[in-house]
Amino acid sequence: MKKHNFSAGPSILESNVIRKASQGVLEINNTALSILEISHRSSEFTQIIEEAKTLTKELLNIGDDYEILFLQGGASLQFYMAALNFSRPNGTAAYIDTGTWSTKAIKESEKIGKTITVASSKDKNYTYIPNNININNNIDYLHFTSNNTIYGTQFHTFHKLSQLAKQNSAKLICDMSSDIFSKQIDVNQFDLIYAGAQKNLGPAGATLVIVKKESLIKNGNLPTYLNYNTHIDKKSMFNTPPVFSIYVSMLTLRWLKSLGGIKSIEQENNKKASLLYNEIDNNPLFVGIVNKEDRSKMNVTFDIRNADHKLKFEKLCLENGINGIYGHRSVGGYRASIYNALKISSVCFLIELMRKLKQII
Repeated sequence: MKKHNFSAGPSILESNVIRKASQGVLEINNTALSILEISHRSSEFTQIIEEAKTLTKELLNIGDDYEILFLQGGASLQFYMAALNFSRPNGTAAYIDTGTWSTKAIKESEKIGKTITVASSKDKNYTYIPNNININNNIDYLHFTSNNTIYGTQFHTFHKLSQLAKQNSAKLICDMSSDIFSKQIDVNQFDLIYAGAQKNLGPAGATLVIVKKESLIKNGNLPTYLNYNTHIDKKSMFNTPPVFSIYVSMLTLRWLKSLGGIKSIEQENNKKASLLYNEIDNNPLFVGIVNKEDRSKMNVTFDIRNADHKLKFEKLCLENGINGIYGHRSVGGYRASIYNALKISSVCFLIELMRKLKQII
């Protein structure tokens, strides 16, 4: 019996997606070859990556002024690549610091040019989303992380940031690795969105990049691979792409479309988050970690009030097939990642165990 997978990533995949992917590993499209063996230049794979791009545009309502890329290196490469492509000579980059991943992005930007932090929640161990954000028209771009996987906070709206960037002629860049495709967004607010696949899209290996073509600075001196224009010109085929990860991502996008699109999955995600947070707030054994208004609907962080109950709760989880419930090693506690493919029944089962703990202590 499959475990209830609350892992933060690589994360749960939808069961039919896994089944179809496993069939593709044996043979893809009657080619007598595995998806792991076919050429990335073959018509079979060209159809796969083009369908993945088309579905991305359809699900997120993206116009032709944006390019969809599937690259490698995860968000970690994008920290540097985004800064490199959107920084002007002697310019300044602005960042909102809401946790580990934004901190890492800031460090990469500092290697390229002047970088300032315009807002931070570090003073309270990243348990909230900062509201007081001020930039000026000397900024090249404003960068933020939409959902903070480790700490469990999330920007629930982007309008204020979009307006702020627009008013100051700055580009808006977002690391959306852990909540892309989980809710409806207006891509037109952004100049660049990037996201590792291994949360809501597919297995590790592919990175989705959505870039507004007119926002890119034409700079022929950039390293070839690190220039977005290289990958736009080569249609994500400058070098061998992560074929299998893109294939599974395409299958996942098909699944999302079959559900009714992003609106449908957003409603489901809201239900899951509401159920779990309600239990945390009403079960006297547990406590939420972050500000309620900033709680993530993807990564629910919480802790147990009495350390004496910790081992009993973890034993319950272990014996009942709960996987990936531990908090990140840097913060401890517990973290239930409730990405798109996690069924509401798994959330309800975890809640049952949390209630059962009250009965056995």
